[in-house]
Amino acid sequence: MGIYERWLPPRLLDLAMRNREAARYRLRIIPAARGEVLEIGAGSGLNLLFYATAALREARRVLKPGGALLFVEHGVAPDPMVERWQPRLNPYWKRVAGGCNLDRRIDGLVRAAGFEIRELGNEYLKGPRPFTCTYFGRAEPA
Repeated sequence: MGIYERWLPPRLLDLAMRNREAARYRLRIIPAARGEVLEIGAGSGLNLLFYATAALREARRVLKPGGALLFVEHGVAPDPMVERWQPRLNPYWKRVAGGCNLDRRIDGLVRAAGFEIRELGNEYLKGPRPFTCTYFGRAEPA
């Protein structure tokens, strides 16, 4: 891992996550957490190279009975005009943003990991739409 990957993406992610829009989602989702909480997040993104998209299945495996997955993640846009640009921009975005993806279908990934989505929302944060489509919700083991 080069100096760019080691130093710039973590600082950019920290700056991005300190904005009011991201705080609004944290205020919406985090208060729904109850009991013992395991928070899973990419953080600075330095570990992303070592994962093979198994994180959701592992979260399902360790979830206690009656537990739920609360999620906020950006992904593919519902608007076809915006969605068409996301795969085009994604290779460049991944380089700049430390491996982050613009074009993942978050609801599909959650379901494929063995969850049933109980609540799901999708909206754009402020900023260019190809980069700001955000999913949020609650899922339980199927």
